[in-house]
Parts: sequence; structure tokens; C-alpha cells
Amino acid sequence: MATVRDINRRIRSIQNTQQITRAMKIVAATKLRRAEANARQGRPYADGMREVLLVLRRHHAPDLDPLMVDRGPGPACFVVVTADRGLCGSYNANVLRMAEAALRKEEAPLVIAVGRKARDYLRRRGYRLVAEYTGLGDEARWEDARRVGERVVALMRDGQCAAVHLVFTKFVSTAVHRPQVLQVLPLPETEAGRREGPAPLVLYEPSAEEVLRALLPRYVNTVLFHALLESKASEHAARMIAMDSATENAQEMIDRLILERNRARQAAITREIIEIVSGADALKKQGGV
Repeated sequence: MATVRDINRRIRSIQNTQQITRAMKIVAATKLRRAEANARQGRPYADGMREVLLVLRRHHAPDLDPLMVDRGPGPACFVVVTADRGLCGSYNANVLRMAEAALRKEEAPLVIAVGRKARDYLRRRGYRLVAEYTGLGDEARWEDARRVGERVVALMRDGQCAAVHLVFTKFVSTAVHRPQVLQVLPLPETEAGRREGPAPLVLYEPSAEEVLRALLPRYVNTVLFHALLESKASEHAARMIAMDSATENAQEMIDRLILERNRARQAAITREIIEIVSGADALKKQGGV
């Protein structure tokens, strides 16, 4: 059985770790509030831009830009978004599992890794990384999305890939984060894009074609920025939950060690009493002799 001193040393060590996990939980909760608000505010803008592009393609400029044309079979490019750090539960593992399942269905896919976890994981498994972006910080930034978007558009325009898919984690609530695969290019059809009927009465200046050319690169950047917002909110929520669980587990370990320390202390007291009583009995016997 461990001594009382050893148990006290273990308790202090776990208490120090518990202080760190509690502080990390508070920090993650603070960042989550801001990230969640940004993610929810960005959804209407991203969805609205997608619908505008679909209407433009259907009624005004079909097959105008190579980014809009379905090129048929060909290598696909996957943009995989993860965190730079761990300590966030199964957040990274879930999105990487979905990404690898999608990559296995393609022949010679290209990969753009956003986050150190994605870069390290996919590089170890031999996938072809054409670009990597790490150290993006705790907040999603438009500049980061623009850099990734420029690389994606260049790959499509150069004919290096036939489609672009985005693998990220959608923030649903603090406890629910759903990894998903979203096709970015060519622009996938939605209910609004399939809607039959005359073209909406909208005047485009200078023309529908010019508007489409201007919106397409911005659409790619917007979708990527929105994915970064969703992923950051999911990451902070997952880290908050993980640190809360770690704090509770540390408290359970401390409680068990305190119980073990009390038992060890009681055993030491009992042993000392037995030694005293035995010594007294021995002295009595010696006096009697």
C-alpha cells in the first residue's frame, strides 16, 4: 500500500492538472460564445449567395464559367478542415474519419489540409497534399479563407481537378457537432436552382455574365469562410466539453485518493496502537518474570 506522503503527492499533482483543465474550460466557453454568434450570423449570407448564383446560372449564363461546368469523371480535390491542437475530444477524429471515407471512394484525389491535425494525419497515410494551411488561430479570418479559395479556384481553372469538396464540422449546438462533406464546385443544384418557370425580374449591372464572374470567386471564399466559422465553433464547444469531463474525472480521482489516504492513515494508526499494546504486554511479562 502507498504511504500517506505518496498519496498526498499524487493528490497535489492531480489538483494542479484540475486547475489547468478548469481554466481551459472557461477559456473555451468564452471563445465559444463569440464563435457561435459568428457562425450563426454567417449562414444566411452564404446560403443567399449560393441561391443567387444558381438562379444566374439557370436563367442567364449556363456553362459560362469553367467553375460552373460539370466536367464528368476526374480527380477530385478535398479541403479538409480540422484543428491545429488536440484536447478537444473526438472533434478531429470524427472529421478525419469522414474525410478518409470520402477520399477512399476517389481515384488519386488531391487534398488541401487546413489545420495541423489534418496535415499530419493525411500525410502519414500517403495522400497527395497540394497545399496546407496551419496556425490559423482561435478565430476564423476572411484572409485565411481567401488564401484557400484562391488555391481552389486555381486548381479548377488549370484543370487539375474536376470537383472540389469541403470536409468540415457543422455546429448544431454545444453538444452536437456534425462532420459533413459539401460539394463546392461545380456549384451543386438545390431546390431553388431546379425551380421551373420564367427568370426573376432582376436587372444586373453591367450584365448577368459580369455579375456571375465577379461572384463566383467570392462565393468560394464565402463558403470556405463559413466552414471555418462552423469548425471553430465546433472545436471550442468540443474542447469545453472535453475539459469539463477531464475536470470531473480529476475530482473523482482526488476523492478516491482521499479515501485511500484515510485508509492508509487509519492502518498506520492501528499498526502503531498494536505495536504499543504489544510492547506494553511484553514489559508486563518481563516484570512478572
